[in-house]
Amino acid sequence: MMSVISTRLRAKILHALAHPNRIRILETIRRGLVCSCEIGPELDLEQSNLSRHIKILVDSGILVPQREGVRINYRVADEDIYKLIDLSGEVVRSAAERSIREPES
Repeated sequence: MMSVISTRLRAKILHALAHPNRIRILETIRRGLVCSCEIGPELDLEQSNLSRHIKILVDSGILVPQREGVRINYRVADEDIYKLIDLSGEVVRSAAERSIREPES
């Protein structure tokens, strides 16, 4: 039986991923260490909006900040997070295919 702590930690991670901008941020960081100063312009996000989303990802343990002088770079704590993101994409594709084959009556 799964422990309550494990269930809560999984819920915390899934909650952190439950916003399109946070998934976009992680996709940007997928290529490697990235400065927040590069993420905002690339994703067309205001600094305050970007900071809020990054804080959620850091607080959930998904992102790790690394200071280099005045720059703060981010990397994922565990590359396996991308397996979860990729799997969610597969689930969405499967659901879309089912809805095409079996339209609601």
